Amino acid sequence: MLKTAIRSPFLWDLDAHKSNTIPSRTAVLQACTVTSGLIAVSGVLIRQVSHVASMEGWPILDCSTEVSFSFEMWHLQLVIGLVILISSCRYLLLKTWPDFAESSDAANQQVLTSLQPLDYLVVAFLPGFSEELLFRGALLPLFGINWESVLLVSALFGVLHLGSGRKYSFAIWATFVGFVYGYATILSSSLVVPMASHAVNNLVGGLLWRYTSKLSR
Repeated sequence: MLKTAIRSPFLWDLDAHKSNTIPSRTAVLQACTVTSGLIAVSGVLIRQVSHVASMEGWPILDCSTEVSFSFEMWHLQLVIGLVILISSCRYLLLKTWPDFAESSDAANQQVLTSLQPLDYLVVAFLPGFSEELLFRGALLPLFGINWESVLLVSALFGVLHLGSGRKYSFAIWATFVGFVYGYATILSSSLVVPMASHAVNNLVGGLLWRYTSKLSR
């Protein structure tokens, strides 16, 4: 169930995908809300269990203290830098890597086609926040605040982005993105940084797809 639920912010497995039809706006928003909720609950549970276990003296890192929700002004600069880096890399790959462009477009069509402009905020921010809560706010500190943990969690993040029309090129991209967010989490010790960066990058990617698809039509 979790493998099906954890998807890139704009890309979910919907029953309509199997019949090559475009899911309705309601179906997309419901899928976004439910899957984001499940992911967020998983992240909260892991953080809470690790906190209790740490307080009881178990050799487990307290995820809630290792990665907090603190925010400093320099974090805003880091968020802006991450948005520019990720969005620029995505744009370049879409222009130079046909397999990645085809994979991204096929999956985006299934989710974004039926949405209204304001809906993009929902499908960008809800998954962006929930995925970072689980991956960078729970799994990363649980495995350890080190490069090995960053690589492991980012690889898991990438593998779980396969399917719904996405090929291995998309999984490679998701792994790279997960690595960048993991590095930012270690650098800032703040969950707000990857959450904000992830959500804004989702929004930029969705709006870019909407704009370019209109031009192509």
